Amino acid sequence: MFRIRHGQPQVLLVHPGGPYWAKKDAGAWTIPKGEIAPGEDSLTAAIREFKEETGLTPAGPFIALGTIRQKGGKLIHAWVFESDCDPAALRSNTFTMEWPPRSGQTRTFPEIDRAAFFTPDEARQKINPAQVELLDRLEEHLRG
Repeated sequence: MFRIRHGQPQVLLVHPGGPYWAKKDAGAWTIPKGEIAPGEDSLTAAIREFKEETGLTPAGPFIALGTIRQKGGKLIHAWVFESDCDPAALRSNTFTMEWPPRSGQTRTFPEIDRAAFFTPDEARQKINPAQVELLDRLEEHLRG
C-alpha cells in the first residue's frame, strides 16, 4: 500500500511479530507477504496475505512491481495499490510457538506487531535489504 502525502509517496511497511524480531528495527521491516497456496494465483495470494497480516482488504487497481529474490532464496512477487489507513488500527493473524525455547510452554504472537507509513528514503533504512528494489520500482512507476 502506498499513499501520497504533501506531494510525497509513503509506503506501508510491517514489522514481524514474535520474540525473535522484538528488538530488531533497521532491516527488519517488510512489505506484507506470505506463501502462495498450491494452485493459487500470485496476485490472489498477495491480496489474501495482505488481509491476513493487516486486517484490511486491498482494492486495486494493482501495480505489478515484479519479482525479487531474498537472501534466503525466497521469491517475492509484489504489487502495490494506492490507499490509506491508520497503521495503529491494523490487526494481524497470530502464530503459536514454544517460548521460551525448550520450556515446554507455548505462546501466541501476532504475525505482524506493528505497521507504519514511511517515505521511500525512510523505508530504505527500515526494510529488508532485498526488498529495496521494490521501492525503486515504485518510485520509477510514480515518476511515469
